[in-house]
Amino acid sequence: MRSVEEQQARVAAAAVAPRPVRVAIAEAQGLMCAEEVVAERPMPAFDQAAIDGYAVRSVDVLGAEAIGDTSDGSQREEAVVTLPVLGVIEAGARTPTRLQPKLATRIQTGAPMPTLADAVLPLRWTDGGNTRVRVLRGVRPGDYVRRVGDDVQPGDVAVRAGTVVGAAQVGLLAAVGRDRVLVHPRPRLSVMAVGGELVDVNRTPGNGQVYDVDSYALAAAGRDAGAEVNRVGIVSNDPKKLREVVEGQLNRSEVVVIAGGVGGAAADEVRAVLSELGDVEVARIAMHPGSVQGFGQLGPEGVPTFLLPTNPVSALVVFEVMIRPLIRLSLGKREPMRRMVRARTLGPISSMPGRKGFLRGQLMRDEETGEFLVQVLGSSGGSSSHLLATLAEANCLVVVPEEVEQVGAGELVDVAFLAQRG
Repeated sequence: MRSVEEQQARVAAAAVAPRPVRVAIAEAQGLMCAEEVVAERPMPAFDQAAIDGYAVRSVDVLGAEAIGDTSDGSQREEAVVTLPVLGVIEAGARTPTRLQPKLATRIQTGAPMPTLADAVLPLRWTDGGNTRVRVLRGVRPGDYVRRVGDDVQPGDVAVRAGTVVGAAQVGLLAAVGRDRVLVHPRPRLSVMAVGGELVDVNRTPGNGQVYDVDSYALAAAGRDAGAEVNRVGIVSNDPKKLREVVEGQLNRSEVVVIAGGVGGAAADEVRAVLSELGDVEVARIAMHPGSVQGFGQLGPEGVPTFLLPTNPVSALVVFEVMIRPLIRLSLGKREPMRRMVRARTLGPISSMPGRKGFLRGQLMRDEETGEFLVQVLGSSGGSSSHLLATLAEANCLVVVPEEVEQVGAGELVDVAFLAQRG
């Protein structure tokens, strides 16, 4: 029986990131930047007002003070400064202007500063006059002015390779005039299910039939991991048809997942078809649930292909432990694994001997101490291990080492965060 870590290493070695592609910046959000984006122009490209107010020469308002108490408690006289106001400079103005001494100009946020003006006088420090403005407080050179290149200078790296493009990065790309950017695209994941007992959710199951849960659940897990998912759905067990479908998906995918490909006579037929396309190994992995699983690389490009159990809970746990990290690696993520924390158990936990347990749980936090607490849902094995409802209630997986069979209440365990539910 192979360890979880050994199987994860085999899977990770097969990770191949799709070739970087150039996309519109509006489509780059959530993807990893694959180039160093270097600014060709300064940002801002001109001196501009940082707030609404009056463009002034600071020397012309020097000494302006509001009435107030001095340090010895006496009243001081107001130093009256008034300046004529000549016009308004609006944001987007393109005509250069020059500010003469002892004058002020109304100016909007983002508008270009007039020549000779070296500060913006905030409206709140004035009486707001339109023809003459009374100055209640002076400003210093550079106050409330965004100078050329304050944010970015030509030659600066605006967005670094390896950075996940978020809202700020999209804004910065737009600010430096980039409409497209090179990114690592989402790996394409194809998900299908095999089994003569399966029917799609838009049909009523007959005697002995069940809904196709796996392809829907695994496709959703793939999207959560960051993949571009093609849910193929139910695939015929007929060898010729099955081969045609699988070959087609190998040509368009970086990862292929086949649910129902291990266990039973039908699984033997699936493996026989896949063996014609490459090497697939079905092995027992020292984990539960989902110990029996298949992995190989198929087609001319050696596409990583997984065979998962029919049991939806087992299939989802195998996806979480083996396939999700592969997708994250293909996205270029440096840390493909889920965040792990230490949590104190609220009750005893039983785990299968000799296998690493990935048990569904609810993670919470003590309001007073800030300590993480965890409650395992269902049981580690037996009839409840297949219950999808308990997995839907889980927000974490409790990881129990393979040498541990019993964990007492109040002991510390490793817990992997699952995706947050909105």
